[in-house]
Amino acid sequence: MQLGRRDFVKLAAGAGALPLLSRGALAQLAPNPPSIRPPSPAERTAMGRLAQTFMDKFEVPALSFAIGYAGAIVHQAAFGVADREQNEAATPQHLFRIASVSKMITSVTLFRLIEENRVKLTDRVFGPGALLGTDYGAPPYSPGIDQITLEHLLTHTGGGWTNDNRDPMFTHPHMDHAQLITWTLANRPLDRPPGQHYAYSNFGYCVLGRVIEKLTGQRYAEHVRAEVLGRCGVTDMTIAGNTSDQRQAGEVAYYCKVESPYEMNVRRMDSHGGWIATPTDLVQFLMHVDGYARPANILRPRSIEVMTTAPSYSPDYAKGFCINKSGNWWHNGSLPGTSTIAVRTHSGFCWAAFTNVSRPNTKMDDELDELNWNMARQVSEWRVA
Repeated sequence: MQLGRRDFVKLAAGAGALPLLSRGALAQLAPNPPSIRPPSPAERTAMGRLAQTFMDKFEVPALSFAIGYAGAIVHQAAFGVADREQNEAATPQHLFRIASVSKMITSVTLFRLIEENRVKLTDRVFGPGALLGTDYGAPPYSPGIDQITLEHLLTHTGGGWTNDNRDPMFTHPHMDHAQLITWTLANRPLDRPPGQHYAYSNFGYCVLGRVIEKLTGQRYAEHVRAEVLGRCGVTDMTIAGNTSDQRQAGEVAYYCKVESPYEMNVRRMDSHGGWIATPTDLVQFLMHVDGYARPANILRPRSIEVMTTAPSYSPDYAKGFCINKSGNWWHNGSLPGTSTIAVRTHSGFCWAAFTNVSRPNTKMDDELDELNWNMARQVSEWRVA
């Protein structure tokens, strides 16, 4: 498996555990002033120069980004071409595969179900009496599988199935969810007991999608659109197709020199890496779960606190969100033809940036993160830090 096939989590150097926040502390994070001005024409030009430098360095066909604050989109822009063959200019309305940024959405969906007392973090996932019961095979399982909990999957501490060259999500592309999960439980023992070690797992989040379906009686995407995205004012997100012909109207074309972007079962990745969106969509979503006073969040403060608190043995990853000691939350995504990032900052901003190319074995993902911070810093009055 080539490097570009993985959904990466780029953890900031020196990141530490986010301190546990009380309800009052979350409320006090609300930034002041409650609104800010958009960038001036000169500041937008400066942002554009930074974007173009990045695009030139990594040969990026299209870059789209959006910045939000206190419930408002304060800036959005797109550069380059969405489709080279058609010479189609990129716009802020173009949809991109967001890859592992999807994990944020799955986590928030589960925390809404936790708030409704339909599930608990400590609930077991597999085996008689567990969330999925014996839907994917009955015991005896390999040691530890029947001890995996919802929290283990959310924090990537299930004990196995990591995104290495044996990542189950990139094997057996013709299997559906049920077939793949059944095969994996029967053929892939855990590497270590659950709850002791962080190992990033796309498969774990695939299973979480099936938990959502079991609890709600709805297809994963249908439930998420109605109960999460719709409450954030997001209406045009959907699950990606696999081939070029299956692209949605307004979706970019994808480019990668190492692997074909159109030879993966992206649709099967739904709950761990399958959504397509605009950067504005992701910013709207983040602003409704960011813990700030405006806009009203779709989760309670306590839920957001738990969701963004990491285990002591894995201090950089909470539950669907990377975190650091500065109070920033984010997630990267990477697939052949896609590099993305979405960030909630400690200073009140939320932003997202997507590209339609991947550059394995480069620093492109890291520099995409840095680009967003540098573009936001072009507005002198914004306290980005």
